[in-house]
Amino acid sequence: MNRETDVYSVEDHTQRIEDLFLTRRQWLTQTGTGFGALALSCMLAEQGHAQAKSGGGALAPKTPPRTPKAKRVLNIFLQGAAPHMDLWDPRPELNANNGKSQGNRKLLGSPFRFPKYGKSGLEFSEIWPNLGRHADDVAIVRSTYTDAPAHGPATYMQNTGEMQEIRPAVGSWVMYGLGTENQNLPGFITMRPGNAPDPRNYTNAFLPGAFQGTFVDSNNTKIEDIIKNIKSEFASRRDQRKQLDLLLKLNEVHKQKRQAEGELEARINTFELAYRMQTDAREAFDIAGEKPETLAKYGNNGQGRQMLIARRLLERGVRFVQVAQGGWDLHGGIAQRAKRNADQLDPAIGAIVDDLKERGLFNDTLIYITSEFGRSSREDGAGGRGHNARALSTVLMGGGIKGGMAYGSTDELGGAAVENKVHVKDIHATVLNQLGFDHEQLTFRTGGRDFRLTQATRTLPQGGTVVDGILA
Repeated sequence: MNRETDVYSVEDHTQRIEDLFLTRRQWLTQTGTGFGALALSCMLAEQGHAQAKSGGGALAPKTPPRTPKAKRVLNIFLQGAAPHMDLWDPRPELNANNGKSQGNRKLLGSPFRFPKYGKSGLEFSEIWPNLGRHADDVAIVRSTYTDAPAHGPATYMQNTGEMQEIRPAVGSWVMYGLGTENQNLPGFITMRPGNAPDPRNYTNAFLPGAFQGTFVDSNNTKIEDIIKNIKSEFASRRDQRKQLDLLLKLNEVHKQKRQAEGELEARINTFELAYRMQTDAREAFDIAGEKPETLAKYGNNGQGRQMLIARRLLERGVRFVQVAQGGWDLHGGIAQRAKRNADQLDPAIGAIVDDLKERGLFNDTLIYITSEFGRSSREDGAGGRGHNARALSTVLMGGGIKGGMAYGSTDELGGAAVENKVHVKDIHATVLNQLGFDHEQLTFRTGGRDFRLTQATRTLPQGGTVVDGILA
């Protein structure tokens, strides 16, 4: 047959997989004389992401531009705005003036002693005896401040560097820059006992979907409850593999016509990760095999359980783990409530530092303890304090941090940072610095602009600045 003059060819009329899809570009080209396709191609160019740059997928491990001091991060978040002058910042003058009137309120001294811990003699509250065993590894930034004394916006600031706009979380930026060392587990996991936090606090925002954080409710003790649908009730692993391979083939055809758009790539990665997690996640999150003495050391409560899981995740290559403890909105009853919170959290902090040191992971794990803002020097409710954005403390250790030291200071009553002031964005800059990045150069382009975690603002025109004074 003459191929050019054939009226009918079976090959020409056999439906192919490719024919089942019509891309947005094809639709616009066919119906909008091509100008829609031109606009769309520009939009897609702006949405280019790490897959294309890394050559190994968005989550593949990457080498930072500088020699890193830390390879992984643990953030301990004290949700509710912990009172810095009762935990980390001893204020003798405040204690000496306890009960004296200031305006329409009375000054409130701390109910706790501040012993000197370690060879360095670093002072912090008596309610942290297990952390005190590691005082010579701890740096306390006592001059941190933030932009607003409101829980929601200040929590966004701590987690994303922005109070109003939806921006990527710190963990998402870290994954964007470094990828993750374990392709069978999420690279950014946030845990807390109970309901999930506001998703804005662990969102990837405009970064590709592969960098989205994963929430885990650490109240759950069964792996099937910790990770929903971890095991299929309808198909064997072999059948799931066959189904997934077929789905990947279809998605690959779909993706090729869309120039590897970020959302589609993220969805494909999610299917594959979910399959692999059936084995690795079950093993990582199941602490039933830990020795009884280990469980007791961490504490048989929600905080102990999630900190033990955090250790297991970090040692398995998860890049960024956040654990949160609520109950720090102490408008009253600091003496009882802060002590109760610390009794649950302090043993777990001491235990995870012990274990990381024993496993040779402490020196390249950056640990930092944060809260959304600080508390007032004056009494609010009975034995409690009001909100205060002008002063809070940040605690750091491991990952190239100089231990046994306090940096900066508040005024004599602890009401405002006055010496070596450190904005929350400066803490973020320091985290990225220890991971091997110039925080001003780790950027992502979207909407015609380059964005970074430490973005400059009207009130902070320089953006973040690395806190060199706490670096070893």
